[in-house]
Amino acid sequence: MTDTARELMGQANTLFEKRFGLLSLWQTMAENFYPERADFTRHRNLGEEFASNLLSSYPLMARRDLQGVIASMLRRDKWFSLGTGRETEKASAKKWLEHSDSIMRKLMAERTSGFDKATSSADGDFVTFGNAVLSVELNSARNGILYRCWHPRDVAWSEDEAGMVDCVYRKWKPQARELVKLFPDTVSHETRTTASNAPFTEVQAMHIVCPAEMLGGEYKEKLNDAPFASVYIDMAGQAILEMTGIHNKMYVIPRWQQVSGSQYAYSPSSVAALPDARLIQAMTNTLLEAGEKFTNPPMIATQDAIRSDIQVFAGGITWVDDSYDERLGDVLRPLNQDRGGMPMGFDMAADVRSQIDTAFYLDKLRLPDTRAMTAYEVSERMQEFVRSTLPLFGPMEKEYNGQLCDITFDIAMRSGFLGSEQDIPDELRGEEVEFTFQSPIAEAVEKTKGQLFMQTAEMLQVAAQADPGAVHDVDVSTAFRDALQGIGVPATWIADEDVAAQSKQAAQIAQAAQMAAESGLLNAETGQ
Repeated sequence: MTDTARELMGQANTLFEKRFGLLSLWQTMAENFYPERADFTRHRNLGEEFASNLLSSYPLMARRDLQGVIASMLRRDKWFSLGTGRETEKASAKKWLEHSDSIMRKLMAERTSGFDKATSSADGDFVTFGNAVLSVELNSARNGILYRCWHPRDVAWSEDEAGMVDCVYRKWKPQARELVKLFPDTVSHETRTTASNAPFTEVQAMHIVCPAEMLGGEYKEKLNDAPFASVYIDMAGQAILEMTGIHNKMYVIPRWQQVSGSQYAYSPSSVAALPDARLIQAMTNTLLEAGEKFTNPPMIATQDAIRSDIQVFAGGITWVDDSYDERLGDVLRPLNQDRGGMPMGFDMAADVRSQIDTAFYLDKLRLPDTRAMTAYEVSERMQEFVRSTLPLFGPMEKEYNGQLCDITFDIAMRSGFLGSEQDIPDELRGEEVEFTFQSPIAEAVEKTKGQLFMQTAEMLQVAAQADPGAVHDVDVSTAFRDALQGIGVPATWIADEDVAAQSKQAAQIAQAAQMAAESGLLNAETGQ
């Protein structure tokens, strides 16, 4: 076991050493956009001011706004739903799927789950650095799911041949007493001694999640044939504290955009806004100095005529030689300055703030006002909104929310939170579940259905004038139902398809009977 611990620690050290240069970039980005996280290459003391190096808070607020958008747009209300990807599902299958995603949302909403806290911190990391690290696991009481966010500084990972994260190495600094409490039988002698003498001392530990096959066949039985291994290591004693098999990767590592050859992603927002963030700090400094010169201008004094220190504050007195002849000029006067550059400076600062907004997609996150537009204009504006926000929301749905939901479902299913496996409908057994997410992109795409229906109706009206049979080329009923769903009409307002079909059939029969009756009455009146 000791040899295995040393081998795993060696793999971890190699990854952390290769990533060392990246910490400087993350530190720079954090100092400009996320000062609360600016401890990649330095230690921050308690009580230290976070943003003492900044003169303008605008870059911080831009990052904060985008960070808040992720939760408000991608994880609000019923933000995900379970399905199988099939076009039609039986009522029993739909009921089980709806019941399951309802339970998952309750597990996430539990106060002790830490979901909101973890995802809020991870959103900031994702926006600023392009990477975030969360863990999803059963809590210690095994009656719920625990979500935690970890500092990117402490985590390194590698990819498999498919470009997916396969091995995760997380440095951990628990107190010595905490480590002894968690692993009383396997903790090293060095750590046990530290816990006895100085229990609150932080010790070095590591958590590793990797494919089980990496550990070799001798651990197959110990891992219970699970596809992944979870390993805790006491680094002081180079000993394995715990090795267990798990059925999911446990860690969720959403990555925004990647560069070929690196397993680490980057944030296109921070990369684009970093020059402007530096520029606005310099411009703010210049404007502050210029404004201070106008409100407290430099003074020109006559040599040997001033007999005291210059007191230019309110109520101050500056003594001058009484023999000085003021016909020669003021003994003390402000230096005249040209203020013409100030408006230009403010305009340039406003332009830089606009560039930062664009870098963080803040100018693209507002749905267009469609009240005064035609159906065609609305459709085009919605398509434009989808195109402009797709680089932002696309990776978040798949890389971020998708991983969270997949691991949550796996844990909930295996832990019995979703009920017994015997309760699963037969038509769902062996099926792969899929998650669909509610987002501005999905909403915009759905809303276009309403506009497309209006366009189709207008075109069908024109076509029917030329050829009455053209009305049969469009399934109006299906198109109308899709349009109603697209514009957000509640499902309870829409009749079931079978009920609607029966109602239509009854109406057609009644209409035919009425026409027959009218025809019979007409024949009786005419004697035919």
